[in-house]
Amino acid sequence: MSRQRKDDVDAATTRLGDGTIAQVIASDITTGFELIVDGTPQSHVDLDDPTHLHFEYIARMGAVIDQLRMPGQPITAVHLGAGAMTLPRYVEATRPGSRQQVIELESALVDLVRGSLPLPKGAAIRVRHGDAREVLAKLPPGLHGAADLVVSDVFSGAQTPAHVTSLEFYREVSKFLAPDGALLVNVADGPGLAYARRQIATLQAVLPNVAVLAEVQVLKGRRFGNLVIAASPRPLPMEWLPRLMAAGPHPAKIATGREVDELARGAAVVMDVAAVASPKPDTRLFER
Repeated sequence: MSRQRKDDVDAATTRLGDGTIAQVIASDITTGFELIVDGTPQSHVDLDDPTHLHFEYIARMGAVIDQLRMPGQPITAVHLGAGAMTLPRYVEATRPGSRQQVIELESALVDLVRGSLPLPKGAAIRVRHGDAREVLAKLPPGLHGAADLVVSDVFSGAQTPAHVTSLEFYREVSKFLAPDGALLVNVADGPGLAYARRQIATLQAVLPNVAVLAEVQVLKGRRFGNLVIAASPRPLPMEWLPRLMAAGPHPAKIATGREVDELARGAAVVMDVAAVASPKPDTRLFER
């Protein structure tokens, strides 16, 4: 991409409905661009190579997505939370012809991303505007039981809103999963993992097969970071994933079976009436 194009993207900024600022900037540590919302890096996109997943938790999601159906086979996907639409781009690049629905509350954010980082031409990616939970309830009935993939990566600034973390919410999400489909949830938490443990327990109450992917120190509850919770009606094919996760650059692992049960032990299932937003990270985590 030309320097002029990078300069144009550097200047791309908009104000969101809650008053926070979103901007797309050229990455100073890798190729591609980053979406920054309220000072928090939200997404990374490499227009020249959509399979380049720079953020590690997104790469872990991509590794699970690669195991769905046959390699290269189109899938049906629902994405709750758009960001810069990194994963929809990845799915289109690795599984051309996939049918994808993206739900995003902030229309200004979608306009910013589409204007600065255009989606692939011809991609069957439909963006629906509105609250993730409200729009989910209005999706076509034909999608019930048809989604090979549902991604829940909803953030308001640096936090996940409470109403998309509850048992009632995940029950609604599960209605869309195909019998062998997968739900991937991005959970951000800090030392002790109190919030993440409740999310694991809640997902276990909805779907019988749950795994957790994270950097080792995050999974041990020693520092703030992202955990990917994968849940499915059927066991997920993860036999080869531990080797991939351990390869780095920061060693990661997959918790399954009894290890997941131990993580959830004693944690309360989150109901709507008691749901809270995810912990807000220390802003120093994002200092460059």
